[in-house]
Amino acid sequence: MNSTAAALAAAIALNLAAGGAHAADAPKMEKCYGVSLAGKNDCKAGAGTSCAGTSRVDYQGDAWKLVKAGACTKIKTPKGFGSLTPRS
Repeated sequence: MNSTAAALAAAIALNLAAGGAHAADAPKMEKCYGVSLAGKNDCKAGAGTSCAGTSRVDYQGDAWKLVKAGACTKIKTPKGFGSLTPRS
C-alpha cells in the first residue's frame, strides 16, 4: 500500500513538472484593444457586454484580443493601430 501511494505521488509530480515545461514554451501574450472583429473579442468589451464574443462592432475600442507580446501596437486596422489600453 505504501509503495502504491509513493508511485502515485511520483506520477503526479512528473505530470505537474511536464505541464510547467509546456507553459514555459508558450509565447507571452498581451491584451490588445481595438483589433478584434465584431463578436470575435476574447473577453469583456465595455458596458453591456460580459465576455468572449460580445463585442458589437469591428475594432471596438474597449474590446480586446490576446496577441503575442509586442505585436499589439503594430497591428493596423481601419481605425488605427492596436492599443494596450481601452479606448472609447
